[in-house]
Amino acid sequence: MDLRPIRRLKPDPGAPSLSDQQRAQWPMTVPAVAQLVTEGLELPAGALVLVGENGSGKSTVMELIATTLGLNPEGGSTGARHRTRASEPESLGLVVERSPGASRWGYFLRDETLHGLYSYLEANPTDRPEPVFHELSHGEAFLEVFTSRAAGKGTYLLDEPDAALSFGGSLALVSHLLALVDRGAQVVVATHSPVVAALPGAQLVEVGEWGLRPTQWEELELTVHWRQFLTDPAAFLRHLR
Repeated sequence: MDLRPIRRLKPDPGAPSLSDQQRAQWPMTVPAVAQLVTEGLELPAGALVLVGENGSGKSTVMELIATTLGLNPEGGSTGARHRTRASEPESLGLVVERSPGASRWGYFLRDETLHGLYSYLEANPTDRPEPVFHELSHGEAFLEVFTSRAAGKGTYLLDEPDAALSFGGSLALVSHLLALVDRGAQVVVATHSPVVAALPGAQLVEVGEWGLRPTQWEELELTVHWRQFLTDPAAFLRHLR
């Protein structure tokens, strides 16, 4: 039996086709978005990790997935209502195919809007004791929010969590993601971290001018460049002068 909370995102056959004008405008000019809207995206059981350079479209893809799943595009669950400046794409005709009876719980965390999310959570406290998120370090607050909200089956989206985390924090995140997957959750992560990208059992997708393509950790430019840099930093950096 297929127990994935989300089986796939797919184009709605009943939705009107995008006009030529819409296809010529952002975000459809992002190859990864155009591919997602045209072909859809299968979500594997366990973890899907998106890796790519700045500007490749990772965050836009994450925003589009979050919007399609009904999650707050600035972070939080379906019930979160905080908004600062609406800049995220609409669902662009995508619909969700869920497994019957599967958990509909989900949560979205993205590094660039964490400050606003912390303020929202502090202004709307739950019935359980929580820290003052703004009094924690960036990484501590991120891990506190994530580990307290991501505790069971559901779908969890993380956009560049490594921006908040040290090496040790990244390992702690990987450990929690593995525990979630073991409990039947799905996670989708966009990252620049070779540590997070090495998440055991994850399906890796490289995002770039080609759109979305499956890859292996050893083949990632991210992995190659970090390995070269750590082997001989001076040799790598002399080309910057």
